[in-house]
Amino acid sequence: MADIHFGTDGWRAIIGEDFTPDNLNRVIDAAARVFKEDAVAAGRDADHPGTLIVGHDCRQDAHAYAELAAQVAAGHGFNVLLTQDYCPTPTLCWSVAHNDDAVGGIMLTSSHNPAEYLGVKLRMADGGASPAEFTDRVEAVLPPEPTDILGPFTEVDLMTDYLAALRELVDVEAIRAANLRVVVDPLFGAGRLYLAGLLRDMGVEVCEIDNAEDPTFDGLHPEPIQPWVDRGLAKVKELGYDALFVNDGDADRIAAGDSRGNFVNPHRIITLLTQHMVERGETGRVVSTVTASAMLDRMCRKLGLELVSTPVGFKWIYAEMEKGGVMIGGEESGGIGLPNHVKERDGLLMALLLTECMAQSGKDLGTLVDEMLDDIGRLEFGRRGLAITPEQIARFRAEIMPDYAVDEFCGKAVTDIDRRDGVKLLLEGDAWVMMRPSGTEPLVRVYAEAATTEEVEELLNAAEQVVTSL
Repeated sequence: MADIHFGTDGWRAIIGEDFTPDNLNRVIDAAARVFKEDAVAAGRDADHPGTLIVGHDCRQDAHAYAELAAQVAAGHGFNVLLTQDYCPTPTLCWSVAHNDDAVGGIMLTSSHNPAEYLGVKLRMADGGASPAEFTDRVEAVLPPEPTDILGPFTEVDLMTDYLAALRELVDVEAIRAANLRVVVDPLFGAGRLYLAGLLRDMGVEVCEIDNAEDPTFDGLHPEPIQPWVDRGLAKVKELGYDALFVNDGDADRIAAGDSRGNFVNPHRIITLLTQHMVERGETGRVVSTVTASAMLDRMCRKLGLELVSTPVGFKWIYAEMEKGGVMIGGEESGGIGLPNHVKERDGLLMALLLTECMAQSGKDLGTLVDEMLDDIGRLEFGRRGLAITPEQIARFRAEIMPDYAVDEFCGKAVTDIDRRDGVKLLLEGDAWVMMRPSGTEPLVRVYAEAATTEEVEELLNAAEQVVTSL
């Protein structure tokens, strides 16, 4: 039996190796035990502890695995609702949050991981990510063998009501009147056909690429970063459309491109959307992870908004959303959410909000980004994933994370050091460099932001040298 651990957001493994029917059975058996324990503690009947909703993405055999998950959960007495077809993670989250009897959700996905992976994300009764305390309890009760106690489930349509709810959150009339044209690239993931259909229903001309039913993802990694977004960037430049929208494998993340084929990274998207939300008359705290751009800090200071920084992982942003008073929350990887919709990321909603922003302003995405950068100042960003040995990762955790400290880095003075998640060196001129072990893959990630791409590359090279020299 595999040694199963929940990372930044869920458990992920390679299909046919550690992700097997028996190991999935064990994970769902343990999760259902913890969901039931909490439901009974809240006063529910042990024989009928409530509803669990199960969703899945577009991975190989994902529906069959989801059926098994539904049967195992039902064996604990839950009323289990299984999606009829693939769905985005935010669909599952929204469906849980808007079902009064639901005590949680189970999503079979491995998000941005390559096609050979599948995994499990657990969601709480409000649709938010399961905190570490919850998944620690799941790990603690993992049985050594799969259960043979299975139960019945019901297949349901999760998409119709969710898509209708998205339409209610944006100015459809303004979008319809704007005659916008966009390219949509779902990277063969769970947003395919859904986002394009929404936009077309609102009068937007859409060219959708990478939308075939292909669990191999045609060799792409379903992660909205370069080089995987390059097909979309080439297409939007070829057509001269107003924007490109890219989602990841389970459609909870967003990246974009402009009509010139320039990549619009999530840092710029959340900064632009923070401004747009204020223009819509909304206010509240802004929450982002420690890897967020200094541009967001600049925007929040300009708008008079409080910016809260958390460790990497949307579960930390969710914890802030639970406290109330949050307008928008997002992470460097492109997961951005509005708690008045659901306390979770939603890549489809973010694409609709960018569309609304273009429609109401009468400007394409590139113009909006250029004007924002002229206003608050331009910063460039880069990151790398470094595949190093387990021994090097262990030394990184033991030596670099607690102890690494220098007075300057690449000729820039170090103004502060943040060790909440790896080690982040804050440098003069709003530049920074960060090194942290991935919570989803056997990697150490290095991140950097500075005024020019040349400076970013220099910082990344120096950080890579620190990590690989271990």
